[in-house]
Amino acid sequence: MTLEEKIMADFKDAMKTKDQMRTQTISFLRSQMKYCAIEKRTEKLDDADVIGVIKKLVKQRQESIAQFEKGGRQDLVDKEKKELEILKGYLPQEMSAQELEKIVRAVMAETQASSLKDMGRVMKEVLVRTGGRCDNKMVSDLVKSSLAGPA
Repeated sequence: MTLEEKIMADFKDAMKTKDQMRTQTISFLRSQMKYCAIEKRTEKLDDADVIGVIKKLVKQRQESIAQFEKGGRQDLVDKEKKELEILKGYLPQEMSAQELEKIVRAVMAETQASSLKDMGRVMKEVLVRTGGRCDNKMVSDLVKSSLAGPA
């Protein structure tokens, strides 16, 4: 079962059980997936594309939570956190920092990266190898510190 099929099945289940929060969140996710499919001119998205859409929505929720906390809107913070949990349920298990560090070191050795100029090349390869199983900001910070520090 593809991730897209699982999301559709969960949407139907949420509608049957009248789980309004889950229904709304998955409905919005489905519409974003549809936009992505239209943009890519394809009928079905592969799991990597779906994960990309979900990560984008997760990032939006995290930014919204920060803004609502600054504004003192606890009701909206709670709503965004519930949506965030629903969306995170579709992402693959994240890698540990140790696993990620090993991959970064291996890629740096293979590409012979030595300075921050090589960051783009290293980032691209690390993201391919992690397959969406880690936070891009965490990867970026780790690559940057590895390239800036003593080699």
